Amino acid sequence: MSTHPVATQSPSVEKPVNLPEPQSLTPERLRAWSWHRQGLDGSLAGCTAEQVLARAGWARSVGGANPYLTLFARAGIRREQVDADVLAHRILELPVARGCTYVLGREDFAWALQLGRDAAESAFKVVGRLGVDRGEITLLEEQVLHTLAEAEGPMDPRQLKDELGDSVRNLGEEGKKKGATTTLPTALGILQSDGRIRRVPANGRLDQQRYAYQPWGLPPSDLDDVDARTELIRRYLGWTGGATFKQSQWFTGFTVAQSKAALAAVGAVEVPTALSTAPAGPHAAGGDPLWMLPEDLGGLAAFEEPAGEQIQLLAGTDSLFLLRRNAADLLAEEDLHKPALGSLALQADLPDHPILDRGRIIGLWQYDPAQERIVPWLFHGPTPAVTQRIAEVEAWIREDLGDFRAFSLDSPASRQKRIDGLAASAKASAAPAGASSAGGTS
Repeated sequence: MSTHPVATQSPSVEKPVNLPEPQSLTPERLRAWSWHRQGLDGSLAGCTAEQVLARAGWARSVGGANPYLTLFARAGIRREQVDADVLAHRILELPVARGCTYVLGREDFAWALQLGRDAAESAFKVVGRLGVDRGEITLLEEQVLHTLAEAEGPMDPRQLKDELGDSVRNLGEEGKKKGATTTLPTALGILQSDGRIRRVPANGRLDQQRYAYQPWGLPPSDLDDVDARTELIRRYLGWTGGATFKQSQWFTGFTVAQSKAALAAVGAVEVPTALSTAPAGPHAAGGDPLWMLPEDLGGLAAFEEPAGEQIQLLAGTDSLFLLRRNAADLLAEEDLHKPALGSLALQADLPDHPILDRGRIIGLWQYDPAQERIVPWLFHGPTPAVTQRIAEVEAWIREDLGDFRAFSLDSPASRQKRIDGLAASAKASAAPAGASSAGGTS
């Protein structure tokens, strides 16, 4: 692959670097590159859950099945092993970037928790405006720790509230409006962000949101806040293979100044692409340049797009999409305006789970537990590889999970409209060719 002859200067690296030629960095090539960096090309087969999460990025949980499919798609890891890894504290679900919960490996626990402390402190500011002072929350934290230390096992919020009695203040209607019914969640959030307690899945599974709490005592990180932000940017750019400035800000929650400082600290390089160098005009594709780690530039320049199909079914919250919230970028131009997709091309997040080939979204799917089947809609019909992968993921859901929940409140009833819509779209797409279904399993 040729390189652009003009050298550029990274923010903190004096030696100039040669960038891949912008016109070579087409949407198709960048989709395949991200696919590769996410380990969806088979390069993570046989890895442990910790290794997958270190390479592909932390798995968003929200009480859904995404962490399980993240690990199954990349390394074939079954739910039984994932649950065992959680029980052994090899991986855990923790409030980290922006205070949101992700599943991550043990080497990241301490410094990643440090990233979520601002969100925990923000929750205190909410109750503070309702007349709660810091001393009251600090006292409640100590009482929670004492109660958990004396308990025979993990305690759920209701049990804690009953045990703590009047120490937990009800914040009334005004608190309910602000999402803070009592003072207990604020204390629990601060204790979690400090690693003093840990949230435990009630039945050992990640795809639900019923939790209890137990003491933890995680040793603090030896990184200061600046170093922790630098490490997150380093990991993030490695996970994605490159992202725009705005995309990095969304994931990290950093301010503009913090983002610029972290990018400079890792020597990130601004890389023009075919979209970012497109001519201006009302019909130009547009697109911001990517920020990349210097050590990834050579890999991108030498990267060859796979010739054969690489089919995966992923969750809509998979890190391939969620790290950059760029679902529309993963659609081919010819698929952007399909009527049944509605405004998908304008949305940051997907309405259904995606079916992909080498980073390109080629269809959508939902799971129908009543029929124990995946209901797919393929934009251009199935191939044998697509039909085979749908059958494999369908069997895995049936055997390991029983259902595939997108988030904690997802249910067969709530997704029925989407299931019916996908089935109707599949039928309409198949009608001209006389086919009876769009995936071989519906």
